[in-house]
Amino acid sequence: MTYRPLDGSSPAAPAEEAASSRRRFLRATGAAGLGAAAFAATGGEAFAAPAPADDQPDAAEERGAAAGPAGTRSPVRTGTGLDRLPHPLVIGHRGAPGYRPEETLGSYELALELGADVIEPDLVPTKDGHLVIRHENNIVETTDVADHPEFANRRTTKTIDGQAQTGWFTEDFTLAELRTLRAKERLPQQRQRNTLYDGRWPVLTFRELADFAKKRGRELGREVWLYPETKHPSYFRSIGLPLEERLADELRRTGLAGKRGRAILQSFEPSSLQRLAKLVDNPRIQLLGAANTQPYDFVLAGDRRTVADLVTPAGLRWIASFAHGIGPTTQLIAPVDAAGKLQPPTTLVRDAHAADLLLHPYTVRNENGFLPLDYRRGTDPNAYGDAIGWARYLYELGVDGFFTDQTDTSVLARQDFWAAKGVN
Repeated sequence: MTYRPLDGSSPAAPAEEAASSRRRFLRATGAAGLGAAAFAATGGEAFAAPAPADDQPDAAEERGAAAGPAGTRSPVRTGTGLDRLPHPLVIGHRGAPGYRPEETLGSYELALELGADVIEPDLVPTKDGHLVIRHENNIVETTDVADHPEFANRRTTKTIDGQAQTGWFTEDFTLAELRTLRAKERLPQQRQRNTLYDGRWPVLTFRELADFAKKRGRELGREVWLYPETKHPSYFRSIGLPLEERLADELRRTGLAGKRGRAILQSFEPSSLQRLAKLVDNPRIQLLGAANTQPYDFVLAGDRRTVADLVTPAGLRWIASFAHGIGPTTQLIAPVDAAGKLQPPTTLVRDAHAADLLLHPYTVRNENGFLPLDYRRGTDPNAYGDAIGWARYLYELGVDGFFTDQTDTSVLARQDFWAAKGVN
């Protein structure tokens, strides 16, 4: 499967001058971020090029280069701050949820101990406007809220991004109320051992994680970066709890704003990244789902483009007008057939790099059920397959890092990859 421009099916790409400006931005230290007026042409919101962001440097020792062998940092991304990180990256997806309940302090702490360069939180708001870290705003699967009779009457059904969901939602709780809950394993059937830790950790706020990352970075002697995702941003804006302004404020408060901060911003909705580009000058990554899906802000705006349109060279040039990279599913890079067997890789890595975009695909996991057939061992979907081989394959395809649930697996695969390249 090779992605090529779909004749007549996509709006015109931004002018070549925008791509040229993009390259200059990525290679010039201190350059300002790019705006994204192109979105207006497709029915979305347009934003002017961002004003210079609040660039709040940390202490000198916290701006030092991250750990990694010499020659493993990407020189192309100078000016975004990403050149301070190892290349390719190991991104602790919600911490280390292969071993601890996701998005808990224990999960994030373990991810760093196992060698993650970056840790990733998902952000949703509380009723009183705080940003908390949960995979979804529906917390029925990730907390013990159902065991609290005092909150029984808050169980409800809502439509989130076009899908009806029943449960308890963060936007119906104050932060003080959420602090009475405890986190639990979201995938108890696949990760039964993680249930050992059910009830051990409370719900984290983004500020608490930022403070932890700064402190832990000092202890480890290296920078610890965060990779926050705005979850369902159009929905939250529609109910008066917009995420982008709150996140920008938290980034400034915690010293993470700007190119000298330690935060990469991500979203599935392009308009969310465009808003953030106006507020803070941090690197931004556009997340991409399955080829036949649409960002939900496209649905709301009547924009008919799908992810398949966005991964064409023209679509990637459009993304490059407001983002520094893409976070695609692994299948957009390394597709599988109906049986799960790997097919020839697409041209997405090459095409994205041609547009000066980084690639951080998601999600690499150890369990057979999450691996291509080629890397499974045995028939138990919950048993471990050859996850190191799968991670190594992705590195060899040229990705710039990826999200992983088991940090140590990806660290070992990267060491193998570096050794094969003669890096030491």
